[in-house]
Amino acid sequence: MAHGEGDPGVFTATALPGDPRLLPTVTNAFLGTRVFRDILHAAGVYSGAAGDTHRADVPSPLGLRMAAPGAHCPAESFTLDTWTGTFSHTIRSPGYTATHQLYAHHSLVHLMAFSITVRRLDGSTHPITVQLQSLFVPQSQDLDLTPGPDFQGAHYIYGQTLVPEVEGGPRPTVHMLWTPIPQSLTLGGEERERCWEFLVAVAGSEEEAKRSYSAGLALVAAGSLHRSHVRAWAALRRGCSVELDGPPALRQALHGCLYYLLSAVPPQDSPGVPFHGISPGGLSNGTRGEDYWGHVFWDQDTWVFPNILLLYPEAARAVLHYRLRTLEGARRNAQEQGYEGAKFPWESAATGREVCPEEIYGAQEIHVSGDVLMAFEQYYCTTQDQQLFREDGGWELVEAVAQYWCSRMEWSEEEQLYHIRGVMPPDEYHSQVDNSAFTNAVARRSLNFAADLARDLLLPVPEEWEDRARKIKVPFDEERKYHPEYDGYSPALSPGEPVKQADVVLLGFPLMHPMSAEVRRNDLEMYEPVTDPAGPAMTWSMFAVGWLELKELQRARSQLQKCFSNITEPFKVWVENSDGSGAVNFLTGMGGFLQVVLFGFTGFRITRSGLLFDPAFPDDITKLNVSSISYLGNKLEVTITREETRMEVTETCRDPPASALEAVLESGQRFPLREGQSISFPTAPGWIQRSPGRTT
Repeated sequence: MAHGEGDPGVFTATALPGDPRLLPTVTNAFLGTRVFRDILHAAGVYSGAAGDTHRADVPSPLGLRMAAPGAHCPAESFTLDTWTGTFSHTIRSPGYTATHQLYAHHSLVHLMAFSITVRRLDGSTHPITVQLQSLFVPQSQDLDLTPGPDFQGAHYIYGQTLVPEVEGGPRPTVHMLWTPIPQSLTLGGEERERCWEFLVAVAGSEEEAKRSYSAGLALVAAGSLHRSHVRAWAALRRGCSVELDGPPALRQALHGCLYYLLSAVPPQDSPGVPFHGISPGGLSNGTRGEDYWGHVFWDQDTWVFPNILLLYPEAARAVLHYRLRTLEGARRNAQEQGYEGAKFPWESAATGREVCPEEIYGAQEIHVSGDVLMAFEQYYCTTQDQQLFREDGGWELVEAVAQYWCSRMEWSEEEQLYHIRGVMPPDEYHSQVDNSAFTNAVARRSLNFAADLARDLLLPVPEEWEDRARKIKVPFDEERKYHPEYDGYSPALSPGEPVKQADVVLLGFPLMHPMSAEVRRNDLEMYEPVTDPAGPAMTWSMFAVGWLELKELQRARSQLQKCFSNITEPFKVWVENSDGSGAVNFLTGMGGFLQVVLFGFTGFRITRSGLLFDPAFPDDITKLNVSSISYLGNKLEVTITREETRMEVTETCRDPPASALEAVLESGQRFPLREGQSISFPTAPGWIQRSPGRTT
């Protein structure tokens, strides 16, 4: 499609936000920065011990600003184009334009680049000069940097982080090459237009930094550096396209979320580059004291991951590999607290050891281990990729988390049930509580998945897993027909004990804990009025999903609308809290918002037997198109209106061969899903499943 005026995926402004935290980010899987900032970050490069570990600040030659000397109030514009993954700043003076473009190369992940293009608009022949105002100094508070010899015209520095995350642990090395940046650039009197290109290559080895810089130079020489980035980025956007017909603000928010979230995942063709996880504020943020120091939380596994899984399972697999690589650290965490198996840290960096600066969260917010396992379960149900579990360490992780939960439970003689005591639920306003409904429900889900997976892999199933899954207490009030958040939680206190964020409502989705529609409604009704309106941005998304499930469309829309107070203008950067505090570029909130679209509007639910659907839209949305839902080796295009649902398998995996699929409606109607053949039916609930007895 043509992108331009009024395009929901292009954000343009004539002035920048007053708060520099709200400037857009340019990021790929390995490098990230905020525009006009003098530092960048490299994935997995942390400095500082334990709770002080934070993303190491790498000095950035990219943080410069273009200026037009002598021009009287030139017209300026700033544009984030989510279709090309490029930020630009344009100065329009009488007689010429100057454009500064900045991007993190999507396929060459060790490369960032910018260009300055000056174009003459009239017949004049005088030289035109633009100034480049840079804050760059090749020094860092986190790295011991040493200059090295120039390479192919680039300056070179390298060095290690100052303090390892764990005593005696590794100190990552950073190597950086960059094109020297002059103080000004001049378009000669005889020139009509000229483009200057500047490269920054950052890697963990000298060899990789030089290889990436040379690859960039070759593309510059061929005139195709930016084009090669746009091509790779556009392919990702096409493959993960989500479009809806609805209010412009909703469409803009959707494209903003897709831009920032997809910027955080690895490209299709980088299997050799280890992935280092997704932190709440992304790779561009996370210096000491900012955005939770760049640590990885449950935000990755619960809030961001399900979207990536449906749209781009290869990237979802890379996210799981981050958890696999940190399993040994998780084992140490459990051991230090006196438990068996593996306890994933509340805050994780490079090693999987607990790096939360406040001990209470690391000790008590233990639901994170179940959140990690739920991501593995969703992946398994969606892909049936047994290799991850048989050969890549997935089974060892699942087994270790199951062992942890068993060792963390205590038997209550009085109730004849297993209890988990002394925890902090997702609602962080409460700590040291017993039997958090969410924590215990996610523990049950972990144990059930571990037992199911063991059977699939033809491994013995420990009896205690199934016994404890059956007998763990999930608090339920039989009289009021709702789930108290924990033992002793009382809604009788007027107007109910305040709750920080979505907690019990997560039992319905994503946990899919068994309950009636009446109980689901009661949970939503009970917790909506007591949830802090100033709490984190992802909360209202889960209330919206709940109301969509119950077909309360206007209530869903009003909950979704609350998210907009966390989206800042003009670049759609999310803030964690509506007052602007907390993390910025808050990917967690964006992940929740995108789940409303991908799981709420569609009704998609990932189960062991099929991918359920039950579409529902608020009144102001008329159509949703998702170009590429991945399921059991197939890619499906799904288009939904109130009246009709259309599905088509657009691609099937050949190795291993994809499962043949069919759509089944609750009415019993069946529709074979064959590659290249579109099917349609009146919009109604149903599911997509393996087609019995048919191969692709």
